[in-house]
Amino acid sequence: MALKPIDESHALQIQAGTLGRKAGHKFEYAITRAINRFSYPFEVPVNIGGHVFKGNPAALLLGYVGNRLGISNIESASAISTGALATSEEGKKWLSINGANVSRCKSDLVVTLHAAKGLNRTIGISTKQCNTKNPTNAQVYFTTARGFAALLSNNGISVSESAIRALRQFCGDSGFRPSDSPSRLVRRRIDPRRFFWEEIERTGRKEWERTFSARQDDVSRLLFQKAYLNDPLVPEFLIHKTKRAASWARTEVAIYGIEELISLSGKYQGFVTRPYSVKKGSHKDPSGVTHLAPRFGVIQMQRGSQAQHPEQLQFNLEAGYFYKL
Repeated sequence: MALKPIDESHALQIQAGTLGRKAGHKFEYAITRAINRFSYPFEVPVNIGGHVFKGNPAALLLGYVGNRLGISNIESASAISTGALATSEEGKKWLSINGANVSRCKSDLVVTLHAAKGLNRTIGISTKQCNTKNPTNAQVYFTTARGFAALLSNNGISVSESAIRALRQFCGDSGFRPSDSPSRLVRRRIDPRRFFWEEIERTGRKEWERTFSARQDDVSRLLFQKAYLNDPLVPEFLIHKTKRAASWARTEVAIYGIEELISLSGKYQGFVTRPYSVKKGSHKDPSGVTHLAPRFGVIQMQRGSQAQHPEQLQFNLEAGYFYKL
């Protein structure tokens, strides 16, 4: 039977024995292992400028988080990779962190810091990684049109049926595709499986554009922090491995407090659309045909084109956003 981690110590034991071979969680596992093996106390740098750094990601993360939390020395720390635990045979289902049962959470890492005068902080951290020569898009949120509408509605952002219908057209939900109506296929030269942003019903499209413009920070916060109902540990920080590294000690990472990232993203740009053409796959655009790609801040919104999830809605971070902010 699969073991259930009953507390942090038990989770660490499971993690140490099983997670190193989980390739999909290699980056966060390397961070957890380094944090758990550091010699403490750890002196936190006094002045940290910028967000892009090169060095040992675990040390950079501890220094950045400690600095932002106003901690000068970390007496000890422990880290758990929640994503890896959730997919390991021994750690499936749930783990207990500070008395809260966590079955799924948006935080990929849980780090507990112990400082002077009994100051203990447990924080959630989101991780992203790129292992190619140049930075690529990083996925932030993956859902359906109705799932995204429910996320907003459950958090105080109203979404009309017209807007949901338009988004289902954008995603290519069954019953909302050009191919579901033969009359729409007459002389159609582009993808019959979905409608593009400029094609979806105007009333719903305009509502989405107003929402993204007026509530950009709120929507961004939900995408960064809220994936599951009753998530007890939303991430407060994000660490992003920017590209392939020659060594662990010279890895380039970008680190942000989530609120910092949301603020910088809003200053970068509001809601815009950018022209693009489909140049690959079985439904390439004819020469001269372009579509509009919606985005707000550093977040890009697109239809998930994976074969196994063709109707999904995907939100990505713009490639190389950390150099632009």
